[in-house]
Amino acid sequence: MTVHSTLDTVFRMESPRIIAAAARIVRDVGIAEEIAQDTLVAALEQWPATGVPDRPGAWLTAAAKNRAVDLVRRRETYARKLAEAGRELAEESYDPEPSGPGDIDDDLLRLIFTACHPVLSAEARTALTLRLVGGLRTDEIARAFLVPEPTVAQRIVRAKRTLAKAGVEFEVPYGEERAARLGSVLDVIYLIFNEGYAATAGDDLLRPALCEDALRLARVLAGLMPKEGEVHGLAALLEIQASRTAARTGPDGEPVLLADQNRSRWNRLMILRGFASLERAAEGGTYGPYALQAAIAACHAKALTYEETDWRTIAALYGRLAAVAPSPVVELNRAVAVSMAEGPEAGLALVDALSDGPALAGYHLLPSVRGDLLARLGRSEEARAEFERAAALTRNERERELLLGRARGTGVQ
Repeated sequence: MTVHSTLDTVFRMESPRIIAAAARIVRDVGIAEEIAQDTLVAALEQWPATGVPDRPGAWLTAAAKNRAVDLVRRRETYARKLAEAGRELAEESYDPEPSGPGDIDDDLLRLIFTACHPVLSAEARTALTLRLVGGLRTDEIARAFLVPEPTVAQRIVRAKRTLAKAGVEFEVPYGEERAARLGSVLDVIYLIFNEGYAATAGDDLLRPALCEDALRLARVLAGLMPKEGEVHGLAALLEIQASRTAARTGPDGEPVLLADQNRSRWNRLMILRGFASLERAAEGGTYGPYALQAAIAACHAKALTYEETDWRTIAALYGRLAAVAPSPVVELNRAVAVSMAEGPEAGLALVDALSDGPALAGYHLLPSVRGDLLARLGRSEEARAEFERAAALTRNERERELLLGRARGTGVQ
């Protein structure tokens, strides 16, 4: 492996921690990212001559810290900045090795909370999190979400400006503020995973790289916040959901419905990790929304066959989820579970109640579920019309093909 390729690999792995370490000193994520890029340039200039350091990540982190301190000293008097940043900055040693994993992890946690600050829009939070914490390039984020690269670049720039203008502190909040901010962090990670698990648009059903990025972020967060039940709940949910990835598409990338998936292809290690995280989530005594979703996913994972699925428990869990996090989508999923536990007529009554409201008017899964229930009731013509309507609403080509196939009666059943 060449020096350049080694540096590229190390930087992609370590950039979140490098940015976090610099941001702790300069208190600005935009400037911290620039420092990280400057450090990368310095390494490109030095390493071909001196060789790759024994601990390249530590070298980059230390170099970034030194640049951050130099910037602070140039901008203001050192004494004034020390008063803002705390005396630990004056006493900190910027050796070639990081001061310790706890120091870096604290910085990374601050970076995650800053990138997901509620002052930013959901789109901006997602883009900034993938850029700073996920280590993705702007073009990679644009490609993942099927938007123009300039749009993503503008979102990131504006997000940094918004954080600076709002005076958002580079910190991990506590108490009620942490609870409010943590929800935003979890929502962004979940949004990233969902876009990878079931792509909104495009030619592919899955975007595995996004699932991997979200899962990695969830694992990091669970390690940094071991006492937060919902963090473990999200980690459990993503582990179990991601365990099915290999079975969710056929040889040509076509979707494979849950009932037809080869469960031997489910990743048992990820399922076991998910179960362990779910146990951690339960230590607080009550399940939050993500832990409840993880418990539902666990019911599916425990069933050796589709026919063995405990639909009554799943329906009950959806009822609990609807109580703590009510939404039309949760009700639609509950309707599916009820239809499996009590019969398609019971499920159809719930779906029809949702059809009368505007919340899911453009949601393709509503007519898709209704079509499935009608087909199970033998109402073929009505079912065909619902599948065709669902196909017209989806923006994902693979889902459209599946739904049109079901409308013709020749697709996956």
